[in-house]
Amino acid sequence: MTDNQSYRISRPGRGDRSPAAPFPHDGMTVVAKRYPWRWITTGVLALLLILLVRSVVMNDNFAWPVVGRYLFSPIILSGLWVTLWLTVVIMLLAIVLGVVIAAMRLASNPLLAWCSGGYIWFFRGTPVLVQLIFWYNLAALYPQVFIGIPHLFTLYEGSMNDLITPYTAAILGLGLNEAAYMAEIIRGGISSVDSGQQEAALALGMKQGLWLRRVILPQAVPFIIPPTGNQVIGMLKTTSLVSVISLSDLLYSAQSIYSRTFENIPLLIVCCIWYLAATTLLSAIQSRIEKYFRRSQRDASA
Repeated sequence: MTDNQSYRISRPGRGDRSPAAPFPHDGMTVVAKRYPWRWITTGVLALLLILLVRSVVMNDNFAWPVVGRYLFSPIILSGLWVTLWLTVVIMLLAIVLGVVIAAMRLASNPLLAWCSGGYIWFFRGTPVLVQLIFWYNLAALYPQVFIGIPHLFTLYEGSMNDLITPYTAAILGLGLNEAAYMAEIIRGGISSVDSGQQEAALALGMKQGLWLRRVILPQAVPFIIPPTGNQVIGMLKTTSLVSVISLSDLLYSAQSIYSRTFENIPLLIVCCIWYLAATTLLSAIQSRIEKYFRRSQRDASA
């Protein structure tokens, strides 16, 4: 018998018993249990799926020839590259800041814990689109920027508009916001490690930074990877918000085309296809990484 199948037992009639068969149940026949409604439901869903696909394929309003013409357009591919580049840079910034903020949140110093808690409260409590527009218009608050120590040295001095470009605003707006979520993910992963590990590391004379890097984080990584993968996939789609600050990502590139040709739906379908392709690839990479860490855990426990 297989684990995912149910069976019923067909009992023999009274005439099948005989003195030579002291165990009548030996003659029982095992028959697989039938699920008629399962097949009916599958058939209905398959029929609906076929009708949906036929409706999409046969509907001329989708303009599939236009989709095919723009799918590999240089403008679209350039926007796709900007989207992927932003996703990588923003997530690297968010992960680095997230580790620092999570360590501050778990620190024994109440001032550090309070500051990290305030950072998470602010960036998780305000919409990311508002933060993005705010950074893009930072010159309205500080027209000039000076970085350095007065009368000693100057690292940068100039107009804020020159410093805060659409790329800078996108990285700051999305990166700082994502760092708050990554900090909570990393903090949860660190908290999942048994406290005895920390006590043992401190008993060996390790400083906080060393035991966090050598003992705690390697054990917390398997718990951090799955939600981090979800955040990466979510960030890939969230980068579409940068179109509001005129950054030429995938969505903005499509908008720049259909604003001239008025072929809105085909260009939006092109965006959907590339977003689906990118998220599918990232999901496959996430799955491989999770399998690697699970295998490492099994090897370590063997």
